[in-house]
Amino acid sequence: MLLWIVLAALTAAVAAVLILSLARGARSAGADRAGEIAVYRDQLKELERDRAQGLIEAEQAEYARAEIGRRLLAAADAGNEASQGAGPRKIGYPAMVVTVVPPAIGLCLYLLLGNPGMPDQPLEARLANPGNNIALLVAKAERHLAQNPNDGAGWDLLAPIYFRSMRLGDAEMAYRNAIRILGTNPARLAGLGETLVAANDGIVTEDARLAFEDAAKLDPANPRPRFYVGLSHEQAGRRTEALAAFEAIAKESPADAPWMELVNQHITKNGGTAVAGKNAPQTASPEKALGDPSQEDVAAAANLNQGDRQAMIRGMVDGLAARLKEDPDNLEGWLRLVRSYSVLGERDKAQEALKSGLKQFPSSGELVALANEIGLAVEGTMQ
Repeated sequence: MLLWIVLAALTAAVAAVLILSLARGARSAGADRAGEIAVYRDQLKELERDRAQGLIEAEQAEYARAEIGRRLLAAADAGNEASQGAGPRKIGYPAMVVTVVPPAIGLCLYLLLGNPGMPDQPLEARLANPGNNIALLVAKAERHLAQNPNDGAGWDLLAPIYFRSMRLGDAEMAYRNAIRILGTNPARLAGLGETLVAANDGIVTEDARLAFEDAAKLDPANPRPRFYVGLSHEQAGRRTEALAAFEAIAKESPADAPWMELVNQHITKNGGTAVAGKNAPQTASPEKALGDPSQEDVAAAANLNQGDRQAMIRGMVDGLAARLKEDPDNLEGWLRLVRSYSVLGERDKAQEALKSGLKQFPSSGELVALANEIGLAVEGTMQ
């Protein structure tokens, strides 16, 4: 309670200082005007001396006297107004209202609604009822595990929380303790592997690779550990093994699986051809993807030599570009055109087509994803 008394006294002292400052300011304004009037009177006397000594002509002296007199009258009038309005009621009362009333109202409300004698809730009580506070929940679990270090379920629960919080050292310890106590399962092994990868800036270390391989053996249908196994081969320069791993994932995954785009990126990176996925709709030949030819065009292209076939493909692409100039409101067409130029090795035209497509569809995630897939620059393209 002593603290609140001290704070109240400080508030009162500040209010008193403000009131005195405002009152003193009003009085000093009048004093300033009096000094100004004295200066103008001295100027008039000096003007008379200069005229008597012939230092200034009579006409100029009259002009100067009139100007000084005007300023003297204005200062005198302002000084009178300040002296008349400087009463304690006109200055002190508003200042008192502004500086005293708000603290008084706040103090009354606190005394009515607050409880200054209530102590802070101790940590023990907060841990007993953490509610939805994640930090308190983690602290409660940590305290429990400090007293019960062989509680595998506790480590199993805490490990992914540590990982999402990027407490990677704690996450590795929690995963290893859960595996030691409860044994292996795909989720624990994959979680340990991902923790090791994150702790090593995306590098699949030997320990991480072994964890992912064991997880893949326990759950062959899960593409998550198998992807990291393929990534470990890729990072080690074993492109054949990496390509086989990624192709196997793509062939066994649904065509609309969210990881298919990423897997196909690694397939092409390791020298393979993108895989459509399981149960994917039948797609036309590469020529159809390039220029949307008819069945007669495809049949004719099959009988052409390589040079004529390439020329035919070029004609299809040029035709597609011409149609998009006339009718640019065709997202699928822009996607085909960008990919077509990329397949033909004309990256400058692919970049220009991407720019035109993003200008027409500035919020198209498909165009941005395609650009990232084939290595085109997106930054600055939409400006």
